[in-house]
Amino acid sequence: MLKHFFTVFSLALCLSACQTMPPTDVTFSGGGSAVEPESSAASFPVEAAPAKPRREPPRNLWERIRQQLTWQTMHNAQIAEARKSYLRQPNYLPVVAERAHLYLYYIVDEVERRDLPMELALLPLVESTLNPFATSSEQAAGLWQIMPATGRYLGLEQDWWYDGRRDIRDSTRIALDYLESLYAEFDNDWMLALAAYNSGKGRVGRARRANEAAGKPTDYWSLKLPRETRHYVPRLIALTQIVAFPEAFDVEIPGVPNKPAFVVASTGGQIELARAASLAQVEMHVLRALNPGQLRWATSPDVAQELLLPPGTETGFAEGIAGLTEADRVRWEHYRIRSGDNLIRIAKKFDTEVGLLREVNNIRGSMIRAGDNLMIPYGSDWASSMAMVPRAERQQQGYRVRRGDSLYRIAGKFNVSVNDIIAWNSLDPGDYLQPGQRLTLYVSGS
Repeated sequence: MLKHFFTVFSLALCLSACQTMPPTDVTFSGGGSAVEPESSAASFPVEAAPAKPRREPPRNLWERIRQQLTWQTMHNAQIAEARKSYLRQPNYLPVVAERAHLYLYYIVDEVERRDLPMELALLPLVESTLNPFATSSEQAAGLWQIMPATGRYLGLEQDWWYDGRRDIRDSTRIALDYLESLYAEFDNDWMLALAAYNSGKGRVGRARRANEAAGKPTDYWSLKLPRETRHYVPRLIALTQIVAFPEAFDVEIPGVPNKPAFVVASTGGQIELARAASLAQVEMHVLRALNPGQLRWATSPDVAQELLLPPGTETGFAEGIAGLTEADRVRWEHYRIRSGDNLIRIAKKFDTEVGLLREVNNIRGSMIRAGDNLMIPYGSDWASSMAMVPRAERQQQGYRVRRGDSLYRIAGKFNVSVNDIIAWNSLDPGDYLQPGQRLTLYVSGS
């Protein structure tokens, strides 16, 4: 027991002055978990030591985060239980660390730029296990698990081509904007702001008013809130503690470089993702992982004409874009359906495929009506895209998950969508894949 106590003490000395030691009333057991009093976390105020100038930027992104954490001093039974839940999942930290290579540096940068608590940078790990393709049963989506109505209310673009809730930059901007507004609305209390982010500000407001009328405290820990929300804040604080003191809890967090994971590159207009990947000389699954907001085989014609690319690929990509002709671009023609038309006849007329017409016009089945308009893309290599092959024309194939696999890697490898893999296999998007797990895929027969 003393060994673990001195481990925590030595860890704290190695951290920056921004961090604070865990209270001395915490006793660490031989298993690395903590036995704590039942008292409310409200009795442990968050305090930060005076900041000292940082001499050199840390090479590890976790260390950069660790230097700025301050909430790890909070302790109660709910936090202890949440921490034990994380520690019972040995694959959790390796999985989120792998995803952190692509997404976490940008989030940390944005949190720092706004001078917000660094704990907020860990919130997507709680919300989605840092998976931008995650979709909840309530249709919350993306790293920050934003609901469709909330996204629209906050100004996020959501249409057939593009979902800003999945976009790394757009979703982060909107989520942090929203959290800041909730913080101001709930008396500059981050615990209440987080509760409102999870369950809605109306529900938290009603719970506070009910406590106030009953003469009870109105802090987060005293409110009667939905079960999920009662566990939500403790999960974030528990994760903060594990990141702050990994050795004390006998865990290893795989390192993540403290450097940008992407650059912004102009596409100069709508472009197929397959062509963009070829110009940038990156694998399709990498391009999709960096641009999860792009839902189709080509970029959206209506949002900013740019893509995120791995650093070092932007020069070659820009040269490739400059060399594109008009015929290389995705071009569109509007066709008014006439009496007697059907999809097969229209597809032959424009030398395209029925599956493509269904896909770009969001048509189920073959029913079309005279007088309606169809969008007809032409002049590019769209016909080779797997996204255009109707599911009925695909072949079933089994796949055994390998170490290091992820949904977006498998989707890129077989040129299918992440959402299809989830639907075909009834997966929970919040769970991570296990080596040896069997998946069913429907892929092109060609």
